[in-house]
Amino acid sequence: MNSIPARVSGVGGGVDVSGLSCTVWAFASPSVRGVVSAQQPHLRNRKKNVNVPAPAGIATLVAYVATIPAANLAVTHFGAIPVGFDYAAPAGVYMVGLALVLRDLARESAGRGAVLAAIAVGTVLSYFLADPALAAASAAAFAVAETMDFAVYEPLRKRGLVIAMLASNAVGLLVDSLLFLKLAFGSFEYLPGQILGKSWMTLAALAVLALRRRRKHVTV
Repeated sequence: MNSIPARVSGVGGGVDVSGLSCTVWAFASPSVRGVVSAQQPHLRNRKKNVNVPAPAGIATLVAYVATIPAANLAVTHFGAIPVGFDYAAPAGVYMVGLALVLRDLARESAGRGAVLAAIAVGTVLSYFLADPALAAASAAAFAVAETMDFAVYEPLRKRGLVIAMLASNAVGLLVDSLLFLKLAFGSFEYLPGQILGKSWMTLAALAVLALRRRRKHVTV
């Protein structure tokens, strides 16, 4: 019986009670024995039921968080880049758009709690990895945009991944663009390019997801 320890420590040292535990168990009524025996598998199962993300969920979370240093490195080394239709945006725009996509995918593969924790980690990384002049703007934009993305995505999950992702990413990329440009530069000069660049990532992700689903249907 594991519920009674083999030794009890006191001021004067340890007292061996292993014999007492065996005696108590021997004289216990069958009903008591049944209750204790029934509880032991339950306790073991409780340890097994701890929610740990699957390997795919962990990989998605890691990729999500990795977009933050990638975005900062891109901005540092490449500055502004063309995003199409004669618009330009800071080079990290694609990584920010990818972060919005990966956040939604991580929600499905790792769970709500893990995603909220990843957003918190991402906010801290955004502050410390960004250029000092852009640190506050980067962290604030990331935290608010990702939280808004989360808030929009959650109630729309029942309507399907595509609808939820389109709606949440649209809100997230707009909030991120407006907040970052306002706080960092006090100008919305790059706003069209920011929105366009992040939208490309959302559309590309949806295209990949649609292709994977189509292949699964064909295989089945």
